[in-house]
Amino acid sequence: MPSEALMPVFYAVGGALVVVLVLFVILALRQERARAELGARLMQLGESAAAAQGLIGQRMIDQERALQEQLDRISLRVSASLDNAANQTKETLTSLRERLAVVDEAQRNITALSTQMVGLQDILSNKQARGAFGEMQLRDLVEAVLPPDAYEFQAAIGDGLRADCVIRLPNPPGPLAIDAKFPLESYQRLTGASSDAERIQAARDFSADVLKHVRAIASKYIVPGQTGDAALMFLPSEAIYAELHARYANVIEQSFRERVFIVSPTTLWATLNTIRAIFRDVRIREQAGLLQKELHVLMEDMGRLDERVEKLAIHFRQTGKDIEDIQTSARKITRRAEKITTMDLGEEEAPALLDAARPAPARGWVKGPQAGE
Repeated sequence: MPSEALMPVFYAVGGALVVVLVLFVILALRQERARAELGARLMQLGESAAAAQGLIGQRMIDQERALQEQLDRISLRVSASLDNAANQTKETLTSLRERLAVVDEAQRNITALSTQMVGLQDILSNKQARGAFGEMQLRDLVEAVLPPDAYEFQAAIGDGLRADCVIRLPNPPGPLAIDAKFPLESYQRLTGASSDAERIQAARDFSADVLKHVRAIASKYIVPGQTGDAALMFLPSEAIYAELHARYANVIEQSFRERVFIVSPTTLWATLNTIRAIFRDVRIREQAGLLQKELHVLMEDMGRLDERVEKLAIHFRQTGKDIEDIQTSARKITRRAEKITTMDLGEEEAPALLDAARPAPARGWVKGPQAGE
């Protein structure tokens, strides 16, 4: 029968359905368990996330606080650095302003000096004005160093000659003449030479002019019996003085042989200070001689005083001896008076003892009237 033939199929399908159902139930149970585990895990994850979020929040707060403190420290450092930089900038600007003021002042001085140099060139281009300029410098130096009685300007020397200045040094060495003129034309040609040939010729002319002036000073201002054996040639220019000593040794050596010593304002200042020391030494020697004389007179007075003191001492010693003798007599009289006061005398014996103690009248002495006669 067809229905009986299909029964195994039905049984098989039913068993399969049962198996499927059982599997579905098992799967559903597993899914429920998985959901429960997943929920639990999700809850744990939520709690962990909450704890982590709290921890992260606390760490963020701590980091924010630390960051704020660090920012405050950095702000303080930056503020201090800015203050220091501002102060340094202010000091730098102040110093810069001061230096700019100094530069401005120097610029004004340079401008004024340039104007004076132009005037100085005009003065030095004229021979008479140049001589007056040198004499003025010489006068200023001499008056600034030496006492008024130690020098004389335009002093007469020899036969109608006059020196620009004469220092009255004591003998030896004697008066010292100073000449303030100098040959500038050849030096100007030397400094203004444009070629080697012009420079060589100008150097020869300059050397010859200086030597000529040196010999003229030696012949005019070194006069035996009136001045010392030397004179000074004053150059009112340190540049010319340096040029002579640097490049013209023969001129310097010849001036030494002529006993004419070339000086600049600086070396003249030193020379004048040495001369002032010489004057001071001379005055000290003079004062020492006067002091020696006064000491001799004082020693004589001390000798006489010593003699008079000795006589007075002898007199005092004699007076002291007389006073000692008087004191000895006074002590004897005192002791005798004490003995008399200690004696026990009767009324009848006292007059007799007093008469016996009364000294006898001197020879030739006349007794005067008694009281009551």
